[in-house]
Amino acid sequence: MTATETGPRSPAVSSGVEPAPGEVSRLKPNAVGLWGVVFMAVATAAPITAMVGNTPIIVSAGNGVYAPATFMVATIVLGLFAVGYGQMAKHITATGAFYTDISHGLGREIGLASGALTTMAYMVFEASLVGIFSVFAKNLVNELVGVDVPWIVFALLMLAANAALTYFDINLASKVLGVFLITEIVMLSLFAFSVLFTGGAHEGWSWASLNPLNGFRSLDANVTLAGGQSMHAVGTAGIGLFFAFWSWVGFESTAMYGEESKDPKRIIPLATVASVLGIGIFYVFVSWMGIVGSGPGTGPTDALATTLNPDTMSDLFLKPVEHNLGHWAVVLFSILLVTGSYACGMAFHNSAAHYLYAIGRENLIPGFGRTLGASHPKHGSPYISGFVQSTVALIIVLFYAVSGRDPYGSLYGVMALLGTTGIMIVQALTAFSVISYFHVQKNHPETAHWFRTLLAPALGGIGMVYVVILLFQNMSFAAGSASGDIIFRLIPWIVGVIFVAGLVFAIVVRRTDPEKYQRMGHVVLEEPAGVQTGPGGCRTTRRARRRHCWNPGSDRGVGRPSI
Repeated sequence: MTATETGPRSPAVSSGVEPAPGEVSRLKPNAVGLWGVVFMAVATAAPITAMVGNTPIIVSAGNGVYAPATFMVATIVLGLFAVGYGQMAKHITATGAFYTDISHGLGREIGLASGALTTMAYMVFEASLVGIFSVFAKNLVNELVGVDVPWIVFALLMLAANAALTYFDINLASKVLGVFLITEIVMLSLFAFSVLFTGGAHEGWSWASLNPLNGFRSLDANVTLAGGQSMHAVGTAGIGLFFAFWSWVGFESTAMYGEESKDPKRIIPLATVASVLGIGIFYVFVSWMGIVGSGPGTGPTDALATTLNPDTMSDLFLKPVEHNLGHWAVVLFSILLVTGSYACGMAFHNSAAHYLYAIGRENLIPGFGRTLGASHPKHGSPYISGFVQSTVALIIVLFYAVSGRDPYGSLYGVMALLGTTGIMIVQALTAFSVISYFHVQKNHPETAHWFRTLLAPALGGIGMVYVVILLFQNMSFAAGSASGDIIFRLIPWIVGVIFVAGLVFAIVVRRTDPEKYQRMGHVVLEEPAGVQTGPGGCRTTRRARRRHCWNPGSDRGVGRPSI
């Protein structure tokens, strides 16, 4: 039995009837191009939020003026991961992304457990970004018009907007994200080049900040604060590296848009590598200019003094902005922090909806195929899974609001830590699944390569494991004032229970329903070259020239698309 394309207008979907055996729903094809995919991936990383929010923490508690070197290390590790991830995307195109890749490389059981963990991560990421968006929006409105609006009002508006955009069209969402993202990049670039062309601060350039080896150096310096008093500042390189890697979370979402993209076999690998390297180079340059603009050095520095005071941390960027560009740019930066955090939250909403859809359309639990796994009959969007995601995010946000918890320290901080823990573990498993797929299972020998599919993902995977270790070692610091929250203390248990639950469910399905087990994590998109029928009975249409196939073959996770 094979899974075939049913299209966004399929009666099996639009009428609410359970898809017939061997059929799955699919998303709207050719809805987004290369730049649309790149925009959604980069928007998920939220450049302006990462720079203004994370860089001061890396400087003050991690590597000091070597923060750009920390971003450089992260670029190298994630670039190696992206090389292998991109090679996998050439042969496995599915909205399940990590879930599908790991199912093919490491087996269906680990694949489903990883899919459950990834879905959880993206679901809580949206709630997390709702928290920081609400704080930014509340402060902005209060600053511009002097009205103190409760943060929950902005939270509900964001959730409603995300639900509406996901319902209508992925292309609409990518256009909204594109506008916000371009504005962010323009303003960050204006800031960086204004520092570059004015020669920085009185201490000149800090070339040591660009040495990757300094990314492993911990802060240890005497600093003179603004009031004239001196202090000895100490940090940990592990904290700096963790926050640097955290700044990239979301780039891997490129793969989940494969089914909706034009020419996914070419676009997705390009978009993945372009996103990682583009974000990395930009982060290194902007963070370096932030330090240069505030005064770099190994002794007392304005940059360290600025970031060591919680009330002036953002001045690492805002002070040079106002000095070089004027107050209007500071106001625009404040607005972009709002739009940037919103764009990031919407991108995570899309990611969560896609993962729910990918698992739902396999109909592993009766009824999921016509609900979570249904695409809209007109728009071709994962609309039901999108509404489910909105409901979950709403429950989380309301819980934090009713319990009186802080939307920034608790909602944003704790939910981000929970999601980051899950996503880093899954990224490491994905890197190792690339090695298994090409070199253990011997799939696609024409693509297998000693560097692209072996050494690069191995180094990337080891780097991911190291980041996970750093995360656990520094989790209490990263949580800040929320480290005593019961939800924070439950993070390891939540991650462990979800992973084990997915593992156990997959084992049960394997024993009780071999047919569903064969489908698990193996629904992939095929794009045949002018053929009507392919191996395994996969079907396509002349109009879409695409098909969904899965190979009910061996139990070792082959299930590969027929090329």
